[in-house]
Amino acid sequence: MRNNLLYSFFFIYLFTVSCFSQEVPPINIFSTEDYGAENQNWAISQGNNKFIYVANNEGLLEYNGSSWQLYPTPNESIMRSVKNFDNKVYTGFYMDFGYWKKDEFGVLKYVSIADTNKIKMLEDEQIWEIEELDGWMIFKSLERIYLYNLKKDEIKIINAEYRIHKLSKVDGVIYFQENNKGVYRIENGVPKLISEDKVLKENIIVEIFKKNNKLLFLTQKAGFYILEDAILNPWKITSDEFLSNKTVYSAKQLKNNDILLGTISNGIIVLNSKGEFNYQITQSLGLSNNTVLSTFEDIDNNIWLGLDNGINSINLSSPFGLYVEKNNFWGTIYASIVFNDYLYLGTNQGLYYRKNNSGDVFKFIKNTQGQVWNLQVINNVLFCGHDTGTFIINKDKANNISNIRGAWGMVEKDKNTLIQGNYHGLIVFSKKGNTWSVRNKIKGFSTSSRYFVLKGETEIFVNHEYKGVFKLDVDKDFTKVLKIHKYESIEKGIHSSLINYQGDIYYSSKKGVYKYNEEINDFKIDTVYSKLIPSEKFLSAKLLSDNTNNKLWSFTEDDIRFFTPGKLSNKPDLEIIPIKGSVHKGASGYENIVYLSEEKYLIGARDGYLVVDLNNLKEPNDFKVNINKVYNNVLDSEHKMMSLLDNAFFNSNENNLEFFYSVPNYNSTSSVKYQYQLEGLNEKWSKFSNSNSLLFKNLSFGEYTFKVRATMDNKLSSNIAEYSFNIAKPWYISNFMMVIYILGFLILGYVTNVLHRNYYRNQREKLLEKAQKELELKELESSQKIIKLNNDKLRSDIASKNRELATSTMSIIKKNEFLSSIKNELAEGGKQSLANVVKIIDKNLNNTDDWKMFQEAFNNADKKFLKKIKSKHPELTPNDLRLCAYLRLNLSSKEIAPLLNISPRSVEVKRYRLRKKMNLLHDKNLTSYILEI
Repeated sequence: MRNNLLYSFFFIYLFTVSCFSQEVPPINIFSTEDYGAENQNWAISQGNNKFIYVANNEGLLEYNGSSWQLYPTPNESIMRSVKNFDNKVYTGFYMDFGYWKKDEFGVLKYVSIADTNKIKMLEDEQIWEIEELDGWMIFKSLERIYLYNLKKDEIKIINAEYRIHKLSKVDGVIYFQENNKGVYRIENGVPKLISEDKVLKENIIVEIFKKNNKLLFLTQKAGFYILEDAILNPWKITSDEFLSNKTVYSAKQLKNNDILLGTISNGIIVLNSKGEFNYQITQSLGLSNNTVLSTFEDIDNNIWLGLDNGINSINLSSPFGLYVEKNNFWGTIYASIVFNDYLYLGTNQGLYYRKNNSGDVFKFIKNTQGQVWNLQVINNVLFCGHDTGTFIINKDKANNISNIRGAWGMVEKDKNTLIQGNYHGLIVFSKKGNTWSVRNKIKGFSTSSRYFVLKGETEIFVNHEYKGVFKLDVDKDFTKVLKIHKYESIEKGIHSSLINYQGDIYYSSKKGVYKYNEEINDFKIDTVYSKLIPSEKFLSAKLLSDNTNNKLWSFTEDDIRFFTPGKLSNKPDLEIIPIKGSVHKGASGYENIVYLSEEKYLIGARDGYLVVDLNNLKEPNDFKVNINKVYNNVLDSEHKMMSLLDNAFFNSNENNLEFFYSVPNYNSTSSVKYQYQLEGLNEKWSKFSNSNSLLFKNLSFGEYTFKVRATMDNKLSSNIAEYSFNIAKPWYISNFMMVIYILGFLILGYVTNVLHRNYYRNQREKLLEKAQKELELKELESSQKIIKLNNDKLRSDIASKNRELATSTMSIIKKNEFLSSIKNELAEGGKQSLANVVKIIDKNLNNTDDWKMFQEAFNNADKKFLKKIKSKHPELTPNDLRLCAYLRLNLSSKEIAPLLNISPRSVEVKRYRLRKKMNLLHDKNLTSYILEI
């Protein structure tokens, strides 16, 4: 008894250790926030289009691979069961059951079978399970079984005396368990008892399987039983002890005959076909909850779990296994290696180890706390490059051989000499006996030397991602650098690396892979090896050499790549392992990979590691892309859902269309990208994108066909999803309006023609009128010319008159001079006798008529002069004006004296007085002033 107890404890311990140390398949975790419903999920099914349907506390969940859609239960109760069949989703819940079918908009609409067939359900009855068989849908509650004929739309009811615990379909037969009675099968719509064994009457059956043509019953707490020849016997398996304290709530026999058990509080347990324990996955290993309410295996062999809190899917067939350390945080893995059958992991927390290919817990190696940079085996010695120095690792012991900080990798110069890069350059280790120690630092170079390659006897190539690639010529004793040459032909870059692969030196950066050419002493791009680092998927330029299998590895955003030597040529063969970068992503530039065994490789990640089995790599199954929804909206208004039927028609203002599409891919390591084309707008396919929706704004009128396809793991979808639609012309360019425009154009043309004719007629009239006016103007010009000629003639006459006036004036002057001389002579004679003669002469001399005649002639000759001078000098007397007139004629005082009948001396006096009245300056000439007026 004691031995059995010890054995049981030991067995449980082994399984517990393996549970917490195993690599598990990738798990998709969907929380309540992801799917937008409540926490509990009671049943799972899958449609022909691979969409997943889940019965949730809040209603029916639909998952298309990209997004979740919740359809609330019609009566707002908990949905307990779901089964997809023939493009319909059958569900059962409180006091009702029926089916959901997509309408033309891609939206599920509910039809109640219970209401349609006027079924009066029992009080508080709920439908817990649904199965399909030969054109019948079977709905099970705890009290009844409803048989619904799909063709005849008829209902048959099987009533139970006690509670019905389980309904199962096994090899085309429906079985159910009734409490206190046993297990029945349904034949011709009638239950038939097959076993009333006490075990089946008193224990709750979780699932019924077929095992070697015998029925295998799984109970909730009492284990497995086989029914053979109406006798029920326990199925004795090696995992009985392990299962003895587990409560199983749900179960599923997988396609590979493994048995999946969903437990309460213990996650899932997988047994092989012989009942032997395979593995267990719990919350500590990645599940979001330990209580599994429902299990389901989809078309692609993914396991779906409806949990007490959330939904998980597990990619059982994935070539990848994940180890996530949740109990003791390691940190990010920076280095890994297998040595002497031990697996070592170097993290930013220290160095850990365990037996290779075992389920042992990783143990920490003392004195290695801190950042581990490098693990390397040289001459059967494991060296550890650490932030604090360098260690030699012997199983679980770390012996410090150097305290020089920042130890990177090592290169063997000879059996007793090693070169190591560190934060501040290069150092040399030497071996004396079995002891390694630092010999010297190589002087003359202090740049961090994480990547370096030793070439020849005295050449060292060093790469620094921010400074570039250098070639160092050192002395033969490796004590100092003699010459430094920097290569300018290659661009420095983040996460770049330098490596020696098969005797050649390769430098890699985001720009590609460069190979060193010794003849020209420079690096040249290598187009073949550059395929390892595609720029459009760049993640890191670090290259890793796997010496065990001679592979050269690289990491991108969407895959892991490696070269192997060509089998029939020198050209290497490229292999691509599709996987999301988020799955394998570690510290960028510090990727690491190590060979485990049998084509299995370990890849360090941020919070654990990834194991890839190259033997299990396979091309993904054919898959399809689906257009799930189409929304349309008028600008600045709410969008509305449109029919998914082809050849949709939209008004001209309904020219904003949004498409939602997806691939029902449930592989968490696969990367799905989409590519679209809108015929009618562009002829070429777009670039691949992760987005599963697309919005077109302000499309012009015309016919369009939207096409979308997808790629997953470098494979194209087997179909191209299409949606054709037509956008009507705006009202202002409709056919009716075009007729209006044509008529309007014709009318406009006619009106324009009339207006043109009127215009040209008016123009002719205007031209005639203008010509008439021009003729009149010419006549007027002619008359003006005549008038001008007459004026010229008049001016000539005036000039002639002026000349006559001057002549007359001169004659008067001469006459007066003559009369004066006569007067003088007569005055010398007798006074009495000549007195009368003198009077007559005086009268002639003083005759003002001569002045008036002169004044009139002067005004005709020089108009307005007398007015002007009178206006300027109003104080002038008529005699003054007379003197001014004579001065205007530029006559001298001597010539003026006879005209005034005074002496020349008197004329001078008058001139003086005239100057005074005019206020002329002393230097101003009177005659000149009068002439200027």
